[in-house]
Amino acid sequence: MIKFINKMLKKSKLHYLAYILAFIFWTTGKAQHITRRDYIKKYAPLAVKQMQAHRIPASITLAQGILESNNGNSRLAVQGNNHFGIKCHSWEGKKIYEDDDKKNECFRDYKSVLESFVDHSLFLKKYDRYNFLFSYSIKDYKSWAKGLKTAGYATNSKYPDLLIKLIEENELYKYDNQYDKDDFVALKRTIYLHPNKIKYVIAERLETYTIIAKELNIKTWQLQKYNDSKNNNKFNSSRIVFIQPKRNKCKKRIHLTNKNETLYDISQTYGLKLKKLQNRNPSLGSEKLKNGLKIILR
Repeated sequence: MIKFINKMLKKSKLHYLAYILAFIFWTTGKAQHITRRDYIKKYAPLAVKQMQAHRIPASITLAQGILESNNGNSRLAVQGNNHFGIKCHSWEGKKIYEDDDKKNECFRDYKSVLESFVDHSLFLKKYDRYNFLFSYSIKDYKSWAKGLKTAGYATNSKYPDLLIKLIEENELYKYDNQYDKDDFVALKRTIYLHPNKIKYVIAERLETYTIIAKELNIKTWQLQKYNDSKNNNKFNSSRIVFIQPKRNKCKKRIHLTNKNETLYDISQTYGLKLKKLQNRNPSLGSEKLKNGLKIILR
């Protein structure tokens, strides 16, 4: 009889412990859940800063963040700080995997939410297919929303409508009013760290190495050398400009080319010295490359 009672007591203790643990997990999960209102309040300043630095409407950035990350509650956002569903592509940093259009797809894993917001801006400015978006007014969020779908940012045919609905229901368009051309010109240029451990800045269309060199108090020829460039013409689109020498190698071994990429493009993407890349791929010149070629990086 005593053995039976002891056994029952042990069971009740285990059940009690299980209830306590379940309650802790439930309350912890509940506390971590971010509401849409909280998300907007917390990340609107980041979206505005990116708008001022890169001329992407804050309303669009916020709406995409809300939609792609489920108000910051998705696994990609919580575990990988990835608020915009940006996949790995040529990413050299940490990776996180998640089912999307295909099973177990590779996504970028960021050190912070700020890095995710910055990379979202750089992503839109890096690829030519998004260039036309920057011809729209900063306050024309409808054209931006439709343009993102046209450029292939998302496969969902309702993507523009979802963004527009989020912007209008939450009055995100009011953040676009904080953009001012004078503020944009006066804004101190941000220095970023490339995954290959090189400092760089973002040059805007029609800028030159000389303009950037004067701002950073370094010589024009140094910037040209760091970026494997001999000319000082105005840039025809925004781009990365390294302010330190590029590396001889990177972590990744092989790169599969996208259509019309050049070795120079690849050297800038990975922060590799162009001469080293040419030496590793002697059969290739400065021409535009076909899709799917294997490029030896190290």
